[in-house]
Amino acid sequence: MGDNSARLLRLLALLQARQEWGGPDLAERLEVSARTVRRDVERLRESGYPVDSVGGVGGGYRLGIGGALPPLLLDDDEAVALAVGLRTTVALTGIAETSVRALAKLDRILPSRSRHRVDAVAAAVVATPASGAAVDTATLTAIASAVRDHHRLRFDYVDGGGRSAVREVEPYRLVHNGRRWYLFAWDVGRRDWRTFRADRVRPRVPAGPAFRPRDLPADDVAKYLVHGLTTARHRHRAVFLLHASAHDVAEVVPATVGLVEPVDGRTCTLSLGSDEPDPLLAWVASFGFDFEVREPPELVARLRSLTDRLKRAVERADRSPQ
Repeated sequence: MGDNSARLLRLLALLQARQEWGGPDLAERLEVSARTVRRDVERLRESGYPVDSVGGVGGGYRLGIGGALPPLLLDDDEAVALAVGLRTTVALTGIAETSVRALAKLDRILPSRSRHRVDAVAAAVVATPASGAAVDTATLTAIASAVRDHHRLRFDYVDGGGRSAVREVEPYRLVHNGRRWYLFAWDVGRRDWRTFRADRVRPRVPAGPAFRPRDLPADDVAKYLVHGLTTARHRHRAVFLLHASAHDVAEVVPATVGLVEPVDGRTCTLSLGSDEPDPLLAWVASFGFDFEVREPPELVARLRSLTDRLKRAVERADRSPQ
């Protein structure tokens, strides 16, 4: 691929990655002059990409909304990654058929060398069925679009108790925890941060008005959501120090059960929640790692009581005739 074509791909990727770019910023990222950026933008426009000019110091650009964009230009590695991803897509209602159609179009334009690489990887990969609730592709698209454009989202929602209500939110993130999709948003009616299961969301159209983004309650929204789903919502919460690496513990404890955070290369903390305290101890003991109770302190007394009961059970088993 020539230098000019490669630069056009980089320019297009930058325009797709951010809503708006200043001309000098693009020139710096591409390591070219502002004049070259203007010339490359014109080449994209000639190819059918709606690149809009915006005001400001030195001028700027954004990829226009609306209109039919021509197929994206992909280098070999990007094409292989996309094709393999389409072949192993899982867990979304209706996505399998859509993926097949997209893959058929992609296969027609892949060069033979890339097609052989795709076939080799796809032949070796097996995707297990997803265990979580399926989410309609149109629902995820509607939510993602509202997140991207900072538009309020109105939808019908059925909570865990089966109650249905219309909610209006400022959507901020879509989070997947390995099992389910969640919408993290500011609930306009309740004036607080809320998490919604995406499979229970039925968006209403049209989208609501635009909103000014507010500060998020945490830098790591995924960690904040995991803590809220597994720990914060329960009456009893505990933090344990596990004598194992965070990587090893995460292999055993999924994100749907507790929040694992590294301390160093050999230890980590595990936050758990339950409506009763004893299951917390049973769970952490069942994971197979040595552990210490960090909090709450009163859980240590319950650990002693549970240990005594287990010892008595072992003693009775030893005395029983075999």
